[in-house]
Amino acid sequence: MKPIYKPKGAAAEYGDYAVNIYTGCPHRCYYCFAPGVLHRDREAFHSCVEPRKDIVTELRRQLEREKITGKLVHLCFTCDPYPTGHDTTATREVIQALKEFGNHVQILTKGDGSRDFDLLDGEDWYGVTISCDVPMADKAEPGAARPADRLYNLETVKCKGVNTWVSFEPVLDPAAVLDCIKYCHYFVDRVKIGKLNYHPSDINWAQFGREAVAACREMGLDYYIKDGLRAEMDKP
Repeated sequence: MKPIYKPKGAAAEYGDYAVNIYTGCPHRCYYCFAPGVLHRDREAFHSCVEPRKDIVTELRRQLEREKITGKLVHLCFTCDPYPTGHDTTATREVIQALKEFGNHVQILTKGDGSRDFDLLDGEDWYGVTISCDVPMADKAEPGAARPADRLYNLETVKCKGVNTWVSFEPVLDPAAVLDCIKYCHYFVDRVKIGKLNYHPSDINWAQFGREAVAACREMGLDYYIKDGLRAEMDKP
């Protein structure tokens, strides 16, 4: 097992390297792509959540063997680095190992990563996913931390000098996303915005994309439009 890998396809838009720490995720987001990618039964993916076998030991071996240093490593793609209700000691040990070898981390979570804020510095990125607001989130992401709590953590870690970002993907509630851009910009350094894929939606993606770009520009936010949303915006 090589814990550190180079993402391919759409995932490559997030970074050059990544580590997936856990076998599943308890957040039960209905739109989650991971069970399909991993060829896992969806219920088993959400109910069986534990660190991958020997993840920290194998990570350290790979770091030493391949002399991986000076990289920004994304945590995580096929799981959440902070699965709600589970022990996340493995995540802390992964971050410690990566940083001991001179790397930095780009975290993306719907959980609570505040226990590890002491490990992060001005070369790291702490990010949260915001797709909608309550009550929609209670149904769409029933096992995840509430959106307001995620944003509170983002503001807290920003005050500690850590870079912050928000992944607005998949967008479930355009109005909530636009509000978040406008009212949370002062503690967010970067946003990435993408559409809902593989599920039906009546959202006018081209209009939403234009409004999101306008809001980011108005707020002076560094933004990135994911390829799928950009394609909708570019349609004649």
